[in-house]
Amino acid sequence: MRIYIPEKAKLVPKNATCVFKGIIFDVYQWEQEQFDGTKKTFEMLTRPDTVRVIVLKDDCMVVVKQEQPHLGSFIDIPGGIHDKAEENELEAAKRELKEETGLVCNSWKLISCTQLINKIETFHYIFLAYDVINESQQQKLDSGERIVIEYLTIDEVKNLFNNLDVRFLPKDILSGVTTFEELKGLPDLLG
Repeated sequence: MRIYIPEKAKLVPKNATCVFKGIIFDVYQWEQEQFDGTKKTFEMLTRPDTVRVIVLKDDCMVVVKQEQPHLGSFIDIPGGIHDKAEENELEAAKRELKEETGLVCNSWKLISCTQLINKIETFHYIFLAYDVINESQQQKLDSGERIVIEYLTIDEVKNLFNNLDVRFLPKDILSGVTTFEELKGLPDLLG
């Protein structure tokens, strides 16, 4: 259940028909009238949204070193797939953070939401979380995850940008700030 969709998002039209239902991707098709009056079949994919969390604790940011069978080893921030229909994206982000790190935070902001490819209806949500209120929880990892948690300063995080194992750190957001306080000052897209 989405509570935030970015402006100018490309969504599957309501009149589209699902022609293939996969494990992750579904394929939709619809007829659309062209400028000359002819009709053409268009196609678009859907997949569950992704939620990711920049977590600040004290003077550090939580970074996870992950290993997954199909991706190998990589450095990232906590997060995962928003695949539970009853959850909104914030609830999914909180669940993913707790599962991957055992952390629970009191303060949350949605600081970015993008649609990376306009032919796929899926959104990439990035939340900022701070004010850690519980860190005694155990990790609850999926069978295909190995995760080691690290706490890094802003400079240490930025030094990772040239590391080949860094595939998913939100460089666009992090390179634009010099302190974590600046991150906390970013607007909350949820209002």
